[in-house]
Amino acid sequence: DVLADGRCTVDRESRIVRIPPQVVEDAIRSAPSRLYLAGRDPARDYVVDGSRLGFTSFGEGVLIVDPRSGELREPTKADVGDAARICDFLDSVDVYERAIGASDVPQEVGQLHNAEATFANTTKHVFMGPFSGYLLGKIVDLVSVIAGGRDKLRRRPLVSFITCPVSPLQLARDTCEIIMGAAREGLCCNILSMAMGGGSSPVTLAGTLVTHNAEVLAGITLSQLTERGAPVVYGSSTTAMDLRLGSASVGTPECGLISAAVAQLARRYLLPS
Repeated sequence: DVLADGRCTVDRESRIVRIPPQVVEDAIRSAPSRLYLAGRDPARDYVVDGSRLGFTSFGEGVLIVDPRSGELREPTKADVGDAARICDFLDSVDVYERAIGASDVPQEVGQLHNAEATFANTTKHVFMGPFSGYLLGKIVDLVSVIAGGRDKLRRRPLVSFITCPVSPLQLARDTCEIIMGAAREGLCCNILSMAMGGGSSPVTLAGTLVTHNAEVLAGITLSQLTERGAPVVYGSSTTAMDLRLGSASVGTPECGLISAAVAQLARRYLLPS
């Protein structure tokens, strides 16, 4: 309905949406080029404006090496808090993306537990994937208490959300709920494709970038049609597939080239990345 009201062509039977170029271009123009990321400690506030380079942690890790026993095991909620506390101490980490997820809690509400453990242990701005619109709302409730109310959270946004289109060229239900929910709350959403060249996108890097760009811009368009001016990040976890193992190749030349190209695309659109 949001896309149809925004002058997109919606085929409800096939569930295919065609977005006219001018609608995408208008969405790019309306998305803020400057992003304010508040921390619980104002000294930890961070601004993304295209003129500086910042660093963040990355997630979500599914196994950790126990720091005492050396055992490789699944993380617990206590580990989630410890990871946040470590990154809170590191001056080189500007904003915190929850690095691991708790395996010892009911997974239906796992991200709410992760949010509780994270915010209790960091004074920096937090990025996290809520996994659904319902959990996004609950996390906003939790963080609003920390901020002193929803209005104060809008003025000092302590949390940003992350969601991924499904390659190739799909905005799944939870992705749409998160994009729209974040926009309505006035909070940032990092929309990042996780296309894998040779797997879920073309084997060429240029072809993969075309797929990546279409997916991220579609998400940004949905965000701006939901709430014009909603903060977004032009994100990326796109890389090439390791054709021997059938897995994502990270720390490879292809990943580096794709990431550099993604940064250039974001700069061209004057979008935070």
